[in-house]
Amino acid sequence: MEKVVGPYLGMQLPEDLCFNTDQGQKCLKDYKGKWLLLFSHPADFTPVCTTEFVAFSRRYEEFKKRGVELLGLSVDTNFSHIEWKRQIESMFNVKVPFPIIADIDMKVASVFNAVPPGNNLTVRVVALIDPDLRLAWFAAYPYTNGRNIDEIIRVIDAIQFSYKYGYATPADWTPGKPVIVPPPPTEELAEKRLKEQDVNCKTWWFCEKDYNKIVK
Repeated sequence: MEKVVGPYLGMQLPEDLCFNTDQGQKCLKDYKGKWLLLFSHPADFTPVCTTEFVAFSRRYEEFKKRGVELLGLSVDTNFSHIEWKRQIESMFNVKVPFPIIADIDMKVASVFNAVPPGNNLTVRVVALIDPDLRLAWFAAYPYTNGRNIDEIIRVIDAIQFSYKYGYATPADWTPGKPVIVPPPPTEELAEKRLKEQDVNCKTWWFCEKDYNKIVK
């Protein structure tokens, strides 16, 4: 069977993957048992990346409330990272609280295939890693366009809800809205589903449940 090359959802990330950051050396095993959001950048001192760092920093406490650690990545050096952070604070009056990987050899970026063929800069990858160090969500943005922090937080809310309670979430879902009950796999359970009192069914395979009946 042909070996599957990542990234792919559910991919187990190596806990012994270590890297230098402007806050010291870290390894993925340091984040085991936590949620981790890793996001890569083409380079320091670039306008789009700077706006993203400002946006992530301003929403930092919202990520912390969700138990999510933030980890940036750029192919520049720690010296560059330190000065970039200092300039961001000076220009935008916001302190960047999270570490940035100095991925000079692109060791970490290569795990996520973040460097397109023929390029030597990482695209804007965003990767949500679960407490077991498995890839829970992955997306890539082009060099020219910054990420949407509201959407990243929305996806984190949806994934954490599904991990904890086992229900799916519909398009544009945010906490508080109805969630989708997994379809029953047998005829007997399909008939039973239609008689359940705490679900709202359009048909046996499309049923929703009140969010507040699940999260009490």
